[in-house]
Amino acid sequence: MHDGINLEKMGVPTAVICTEPFISSADAMAKLGGIPGFPYVILPHPLGSLPARELRGRAAQAAPEVLRILLARG
Repeated sequence: MHDGINLEKMGVPTAVICTEPFISSADAMAKLGGIPGFPYVILPHPLGSLPARELRGRAAQAAPEVLRILLARG
């Protein structure tokens, strides 16, 4: 979230992906970063331990929302 907020402040459209356990932290970081309500994609946890096939599935799941965020903020 921190990097996404910094990139947005520099004018770079950014889509952050967050897993469910980190929603509260993401919201708090957005507020502290000066962009309350900063949009991000929420995916089921975990991502890091998934096999490549399942990770591709999660990426496909996130893609429409990532695109929506990037186009809305760009």
